[in-house]
Amino acid sequence: MLELAEIVRVAGPAYAQAHAEQMRPSHRRAMHDIVACRTPALDGSLSRCDDCGALDFAYHSCRNRHCPTCQDDRAQHWLERQRARLLPCDHYLLTFTLPHQLRAVARAHQQVVYAALLREAAAAVHTLADDPTWVGGTLGILAVLHTWSRTLEYHPHAHLLVTAGGLSPDGAAWVTPAQPRFLMPGYALSQIFRATMRDALGRAGLDREVDLKVWQRAWTVHIQQIGSGAHATRYLARYVYHVARTNHRLERFAHDRVTVRYTHARTQETRRLTLPVDTFIGRFLQHVLPRGFTKVRYYGLLSPTGHTDLERARHLLRVHAAQHACVSAADGAATRHAPERTSVDAAGGHVNTASAVVARMGALLVAIPTLRTCAVCGRGQLQLIQRWQRSRAPPC
Repeated sequence: MLELAEIVRVAGPAYAQAHAEQMRPSHRRAMHDIVACRTPALDGSLSRCDDCGALDFAYHSCRNRHCPTCQDDRAQHWLERQRARLLPCDHYLLTFTLPHQLRAVARAHQQVVYAALLREAAAAVHTLADDPTWVGGTLGILAVLHTWSRTLEYHPHAHLLVTAGGLSPDGAAWVTPAQPRFLMPGYALSQIFRATMRDALGRAGLDREVDLKVWQRAWTVHIQQIGSGAHATRYLARYVYHVARTNHRLERFAHDRVTVRYTHARTQETRRLTLPVDTFIGRFLQHVLPRGFTKVRYYGLLSPTGHTDLERARHLLRVHAAQHACVSAADGAATRHAPERTSVDAAGGHVNTASAVVARMGALLVAIPTLRTCAVCGRGQLQLIQRWQRSRAPPC
């Protein structure tokens, strides 16, 4: 299979020389790490099979978050860590997109604009959620930054995983949306988001670099009901730990041209795009994030300071689910044909029973093996006997 590392290894030096003045340190680091990943440059570890005694040497991974070779394992670890955070309720996926007039400012001031994008998107949701017309409670929000389109073009936007309901202001009840299967209006969210982004860029002194027409045009906010937290989190994992171009999307590298495969957003048909290798590397590197930037952030009930409220909400949801399960069991035949989702209250909110959530999570989350099976005998487990220090010398 063609890998990004092969393309960067062959064409990367020429690209770095041609664009030396424009390249950020984070771009150089990403190129260096992708080429060095799982090669002798990073050393490795030696293991022995506990059955046949065969030795196995494995090179270290670079652990760069933009390396496609490393990200599948990290995605699984991230999914496992979310088990303790998920609330047993339905969720919505909200997508906030920056207009194209702001993309030049975003690329030039990534730390400021990316942070504002995530923060103000969550703030817009909280503003409407506090209104009893829509919810009247504090939601749990997981926000993820995403900067690329399917053709690797620059397209900064934020995905927000939002609970379908929230904790009441006094903490005594779980409040479901006022409208069944409807969280809040996207047009109102877009107006609030536009206003708060304008203020945020003004405070940062970037308003002078923005075309004023962008504040008169309609902004895009998409809202989609996505189901249980386990299902939605697995969906988001593609954006959390997958990079701008994964290896399985690369089809051909020949004659200084790269062919990639992608799925068209509207028709869902598979298409192919062929680019000069210099253009391909440039498109990939524009999605390398600034060093230390946190692309996954938590707000509301999921914020680092909201642990007490989060556990309170979890308790309330479990109590409601258990009460409804008892009532449903008494209904006999009606219960046998009822869907798994159960009502929290008469307002129309729905939650999954605790057992259903656990079952779905078990089916969706892939267990992470702590030991590797021996490739020689196929029976024994590889036991670590020696590890060499991982090398991360700065790129040349």
